[in-house]
Amino acid sequence: MSWLSRLTERRILKSLAEGRLQGLEGEGKPLPERSGEAHLDPGEAMGFRIMAEAGALPEEITLKKQVAAQQQMMAGLTDPAARKAAMARLAELQMKQSMAEEARRRFLRD
Repeated sequence: MSWLSRLTERRILKSLAEGRLQGLEGEGKPLPERSGEAHLDPGEAMGFRIMAEAGALPEEITLKKQVAAQQQMMAGLTDPAARKAAMARLAELQMKQSMAEEARRRFLRD
């Protein structure tokens, strides 16, 4: 066990003993479903959650929602011309999403 893990464990146990972990929001409830964060680093996932709780979403998350909405909208299209236009819009959104994700990765790497 690393020194950081031991330190963390001691601080958690101290907080438990002092009762500072009682009455917290969500106590006794199951953890929220966050399967969408499975591909993220835990630090990134926490950062995204903090931003979301503050009402600020990163561009890549906004684009991810737009991609999902576009895909859902396309499911009901039968007209070939409308479907072609919707597919072009979907491709554009997916490209922007990929660019935003790559920009974040590069930023965090440097």
